[in-house]
Amino acid sequence: MQAKEALFADLVQGRAQQFQVPLYQRTYSWTEKHLKQLWGDILEQAELLESAEEKASTHFLGSVVLAPSPQNDATFPRWLVVDGQQRLTTLSLALAAIRDHVADTAPVEAQRIDEQYLINKWKSGNDHLRLLPTQADRKQFAAHVRGSLTDQGAGSGVATAYAFFRKKLVEADDPATPQDVFRIEQAITSRLALVAVTAERGDNVHRIFESLNNTGLKLSQADLLRNYLFMRLPARGEHVYETYWLPLQDSLGNDELEQLMWLQLVLDGDDRVRRQDLYAAQQKRFEETQTGEAEIEEYIRELHRRSAHFRRLLHPEEEPDPAVRAALRRLDAWQAAVTYPALMLLFDRRERGELNCSETARALAYIESFLVRRMICRVPTNNLNRIFQSVPGQLPLDVPVAEGLHRLLSSENRFWPDDAELRQKIRTAPFYQYGRWQQRKLVLQRLEESYGHLEPVDFTAAQLTVEHVMPQSPGDEWLRALSEEADEDETAAELHARFQHTLGNLTLTAVNAELSNHPFDRKQDLLRGSHLEMNRRIADAERWGVREILARADELADRAMVLWPAPLRGVGRAERSRDWQLAHQVLATLPNGTWTSYGDLAAFLGSGAQAVGNHLANTPGVVNAYRVLTSEGKISDGFRWATPQETGSDDVRARLAADGVRFTATGAADPAQRLTDDDLAALLAGTDDDRADGEDTAQVGTAGTPGEETRAERFFRQLAADDSPGTVEAVRVLFAHWEAMGGWIGHGAGHVLTSAYLMLGEAGGPGRGIWPMTLYPGAGRGGTAEVVFQYMAVRAPFTDRALRAELLTRLNALDGVDLPEGKLELRPNIRLCLLEKERNRELLTETLTWFRDRWESRGSS
Repeated sequence: MQAKEALFADLVQGRAQQFQVPLYQRTYSWTEKHLKQLWGDILEQAELLESAEEKASTHFLGSVVLAPSPQNDATFPRWLVVDGQQRLTTLSLALAAIRDHVADTAPVEAQRIDEQYLINKWKSGNDHLRLLPTQADRKQFAAHVRGSLTDQGAGSGVATAYAFFRKKLVEADDPATPQDVFRIEQAITSRLALVAVTAERGDNVHRIFESLNNTGLKLSQADLLRNYLFMRLPARGEHVYETYWLPLQDSLGNDELEQLMWLQLVLDGDDRVRRQDLYAAQQKRFEETQTGEAEIEEYIRELHRRSAHFRRLLHPEEEPDPAVRAALRRLDAWQAAVTYPALMLLFDRRERGELNCSETARALAYIESFLVRRMICRVPTNNLNRIFQSVPGQLPLDVPVAEGLHRLLSSENRFWPDDAELRQKIRTAPFYQYGRWQQRKLVLQRLEESYGHLEPVDFTAAQLTVEHVMPQSPGDEWLRALSEEADEDETAAELHARFQHTLGNLTLTAVNAELSNHPFDRKQDLLRGSHLEMNRRIADAERWGVREILARADELADRAMVLWPAPLRGVGRAERSRDWQLAHQVLATLPNGTWTSYGDLAAFLGSGAQAVGNHLANTPGVVNAYRVLTSEGKISDGFRWATPQETGSDDVRARLAADGVRFTATGAADPAQRLTDDDLAALLAGTDDDRADGEDTAQVGTAGTPGEETRAERFFRQLAADDSPGTVEAVRVLFAHWEAMGGWIGHGAGHVLTSAYLMLGEAGGPGRGIWPMTLYPGAGRGGTAEVVFQYMAVRAPFTDRALRAELLTRLNALDGVDLPEGKLELRPNIRLCLLEKERNRELLTETLTWFRDRWESRGSS
């Protein structure tokens, strides 16, 4: 064998050749987790190119093992890909996505990418492809490489990976700097290094493949670095271990220790190091400085000192100062681990006497404000890691620490929203659809605390959830009241969609189920009895509509501006264009066979339908813009292509049909395939989105203390309050069948609105097993079973989209169920009342048995 380092471009471009994935290889199987990691590596290398760090080391992606194909000939070399097909396939799909992304604006560059990396221009048939996957993936891969829209089905990992890169390119593309996309291309082709191992014709390629994939338990970065450190301490090792390392190891878990080691590198100025590169980076630093035993001991001593700071981030109760402790608790509740480099810097400076506790609390308030204002204003979180990793190296030295942090976070491109933008977003943005549920709850909690109630609520004990004052499912009385404020440009239903999720319409309550979607006068009586000041103020209103929601939004904005300090003036304000970027991102992720409306997209953005239509009509290059239709599912009379193409409704309809959108007899798009604003929010939220407002989804089980209502009892009590006895009995029968087949029922911890999970696998939380559906009481709307396709997609074996599609087909066999294929990326609902039909119960039981069998056989497939 011969082995040499090669860049991707060196490997695949040049004369006509082909890399063939043998049939004995598994199909393409990279999940979103793998794709996200690769994308992060690509962006990191693109940034190095942008900063002209040409001499920086390339990123090692892994090995590719090749062997001569039996079909090889002198004029057209063919290679078997013994190992590395996942990497080669993924990089090829990324380049295909780049080619298609620039096809309209830079067609010559698109052709260059195609001919350099993806195709053999003068070959036909299978030989036209530079990479030839296994037969199972070949049709889908060829469709994406050849750009055949009608063949690009969504039923494979290949299609998912291509869609991932299309979405990420939309996110990364800045119209002001069009070279960004080509830097990404350059990063892929000339910054990702592979070790190319070429076998000779007589080598046993199966033995090579077996040895490459025979991996045991891998050492963590902390394990590797610890071993390295103590190999370098032949004389002082025992003393250092007993004095510093053993206490350090006892106070932190292995994962926490690894995180501390990474933080120490960041604090020492290496603001680009990734945690997975910790060992190599620290080893390089030691060897470049010719470190001896004294320096190794000093490093471990410093690690031990900083571990006390790190524990306070993990356990805020260990912080002695009350103001600092309260700030740490809020950041911990926010799940703000991304801020750790800045927090560690503050504790280090405090220990060194450069700031006191009051100044530390003020600095923490700036960090909290930075996070909260960005969340309220829907600023994407994808650059927070870079922002906070850069704090230790960029903090100004000519001013006190707190002032320096304030100045640094206020600088350009940090996107810390000012008071004007904060007020505007509180008035118009759908707050309920952004961020994690605990973050939304924390914002409302802090606003309630700002009223300074003489007997404040104990939020740690109170079972409070977020409540919509104007309900999510309004009755006729609500819509009649809204119609008084509607005009010819916006109906009552559109006003409801635009304002229902805004902060002015949200509050905290422990009686969410009782409030439900009742008329306002009924809600007033319940809110008047609340101990929360914000609820009493809502109850004092004579009516509740758009005017009242906006008035309350202004009041909350006044309080928010005091609670969360503003950035310094004069450093520039982020342009509103990032709101449209959010629209571009969500449209790029529309699953095959779905469409959305101008009103849905407007409600998701916190904008108006007319503004959305104008933007799409006048903005070239918006992916899937033609899949935005009127609320009736018709192509808008004002629709036009923003790029020079054929025009006319027939062409749009053909594109929609090619994307899997069905049409009714009246010519309207199938309403079952429509994605609402909530569906759009779920698309971008991914698998981290919440399943129930305020519900602790990690807790399962049914037991309570003696005399206390169990979670199972609470679930059925809430179900019986809104559904018929027949539905309740049908659910009980379903649960009994599930337990008889080896499953178990987990219940959410919510007191106001609970839930039930049909669980398989280890107890201790949904994250340890798998569940096909979650059942919810109706809270005034009828109970539902949520089919959690979105969560299954990251749990084997249902990472295979074909299996999820089969589950959907089986569910659609139930009378009254018609879930479109586009919902495979989401969490569609089935009404529980359908289970009153015996045949439906039988079909669902058969489907659940099939689901269990697929999961139990996952290791043998």
